[in-house]
Amino acid sequence: MEMRLIPAIVLAIGLTAAGWFVGDGLLEVRRADRYVTVKGLSEREVQADLALWPMQFVVADDDLERAQSRMVEATGKVRAFLERGGFEPGEIELQDLSVTDTRANRYGGPPAPFRYVVSTTVMVRTTQPDRLFAASQRVGELIDAGVVLSSDGPWAGGPTYLFNGLNELKPAMIAEATANAREAAEQFARDSGSKLGPIRRANQGVFVILPRDQAPGVQEQRQRAKVVRVVSTVEYLLED
Repeated sequence: MEMRLIPAIVLAIGLTAAGWFVGDGLLEVRRADRYVTVKGLSEREVQADLALWPMQFVVADDDLERAQSRMVEATGKVRAFLERGGFEPGEIELQDLSVTDTRANRYGGPPAPFRYVVSTTVMVRTTQPDRLFAASQRVGELIDAGVVLSSDGPWAGGPTYLFNGLNELKPAMIAEATANAREAAEQFARDSGSKLGPIRRANQGVFVILPRDQAPGVQEQRQRAKVVRVVSTVEYLLED
């Protein structure tokens, strides 16, 4: 009789122990479910460090030789304008020279005013955005000289200003965003009568470059002053 009781006792002990482990596991799960999600923001105001200005202009004439001569003259005026603005020859590049014979248009349509259309682009690339901005404010000098810049195409609208120093900012901004997130989590823990535990999950977030003056219609690439922003999302466990 006593021998038959031993397996039953062992089984009872096993079930009790299993129940204890399961209960403890559920307790841990409940503890793990107690967390807070917070966001930390970091921003820096920066200035563009690279500027591009593609200056496209077009001449048209019924005589190809005369059209080419007018294009050479217009290109010289543009170069002289830029050199007066302090730009070096290495910052000025001639691009996309094209000649169109409008009478060769096989799709028909009304005749063009001139047979030959010659277009080109003078690209200015400089690490002195302020200098380029100053030159763009004097573009009326080109109009006075008989050079009219084209307002068509993706480059229309003046210079483009870029910021390339993002990698230098990343470490400090990530640290600041994470610190701000922890500060918010600590405040929440105090308000809820809890202790802040370790990080459960973290998402660094994406760095974005925005215009400093964020108004409708304002484009980031048209502003020299910009704002770099990153938002980190962090989940912290909460402890009793």
